[in-house]
Amino acid sequence: MRTAAAIPQLDMDKLNAFMGRAVGDMGAAMHAVLVLIGDRLGLFTALAAAGPATAGQLAERTGLAERYLREWLLAMAAAGYVTYAAGGGSGPEAKRAARYRLSPEQAEAFTNPDSPAYIAGLVQSVTAATRIVDRLTDAFRTGEGIPWHEYHDDKFEGMERNFLPHYTASLTSEWIPSLAGVEERLVRGARVADVGTGFGAPTIIMARAYPNSTFTGIDSHGPSIEKARERAAAAGVADRVTFRVADSSDLGGTYDFIAFFDSLHDMADPATALRNAHAALAPGGSVMLVEPVSWDTVEETLSAPQARLAAGSSLLVCLPSGLSGEPAYGLGNQSGPARILQLAKEAGFGHARVTTSDRRNQVFDLAP
Repeated sequence: MRTAAAIPQLDMDKLNAFMGRAVGDMGAAMHAVLVLIGDRLGLFTALAAAGPATAGQLAERTGLAERYLREWLLAMAAAGYVTYAAGGGSGPEAKRAARYRLSPEQAEAFTNPDSPAYIAGLVQSVTAATRIVDRLTDAFRTGEGIPWHEYHDDKFEGMERNFLPHYTASLTSEWIPSLAGVEERLVRGARVADVGTGFGAPTIIMARAYPNSTFTGIDSHGPSIEKARERAAAAGVADRVTFRVADSSDLGGTYDFIAFFDSLHDMADPATALRNAHAALAPGGSVMLVEPVSWDTVEETLSAPQARLAAGSSLLVCLPSGLSGEPAYGLGNQSGPARILQLAKEAGFGHARVTTSDRRNQVFDLAP
C-alpha cells in the first residue's frame, strides 16, 4: 500500500480529460462490433433506401426484430453513425416513435463499396483481428508469432473490402505513374508478379488497365487464392491472370515488374523476399512496394492523426504475422521508410526511393 507521501498530486482537470477519452474509447470499441452487425445484416443499406424510418418501419423492411433495431439505431445515433431525424410522442412511446436516417456522408461511408471513404471493410477487418486476443496475450509471454492463416475469415474479406476502393483510386492513376518507366512497359506488354496477392484485387485492377501484360498473383493462403480466381473470372481477365498458392520463395520465373501490396511487412523474412524478387527480375525490371504509411521516429508517429489505428493494427496483425516464422523479422507496419529502404539496399537494389505517399500508403520504387 502506498503511503500518503508516495501518492502524487493529481491535476483533476487532466485526470477528468483522460477519463473522458478512455470512456469514449470504450464506447468506440463496442460500436465497432455494432457496426459490423449492421453491415452483416444490411441495415445501413436498408436505412439509406428507406429514408427517415422508425425501428418498426426498418423491422418491416428487413424482417428483423424491432426491439433490437430500436436499440441499434439509438446506439448508432449516439456514435454519430446514423442521424436522429425526428421524434414523436412522449413518455414510454417517445423512443419507439423516433425516426433515423443516414446523411449523404454516412451513406457514402457505410454503403458505397467503391468509395475511398468506405469504412465497412475496415471495421470488419479490425473486429476480426481482435478475436486473437487470447493468443496474443500468450505471445507476449512466449515471443512467438501468430501465422496469417490462423486469423478469422473476416480478416481476409475485410482487408479486401478495405483496400479495394483505395487501390482502385490510386494504383493506375498515381502509384504506377510515379515509377520510372513502369507504365510504359505495362502498356507495351510485361510479365508481372503480385506477391502476397490476397483476394487478387490489385492484380485484377492492373490486368484491366494493361491488357497487353500478363499477371501472376501468389499467396500462401489457399482460401484467398480460391477467391482471387473467382474474382478474376468475374472481372473477365482470367485469360491473362494466373493465381497460385506459393510464397515469396517460389515466384516461378522471371518478371519485368514485381509488386508487393501491403504484404512485405507481414512476412517473417522480408529480406529474403526482397532478395528473391531481385533475382527474379528480367533485365530492366523493377519492384514496387506499397506499404502502410509509417514514420522513422516516435515523435513523427505520435504527431500523425492515423498513427493510433496504424500502431494498433500492427500489434494485432502485422507484428504477430512477422514473428510467425524464421528469422522472425517482425517488421510490423510501423518500421518506417528508412528501415524499408535499408532492407532493399541489403537485398541488392542499387536504386531505392519513396516515389509518392498519401494518408494510407507509401510507394517504394526499387531497381537493381
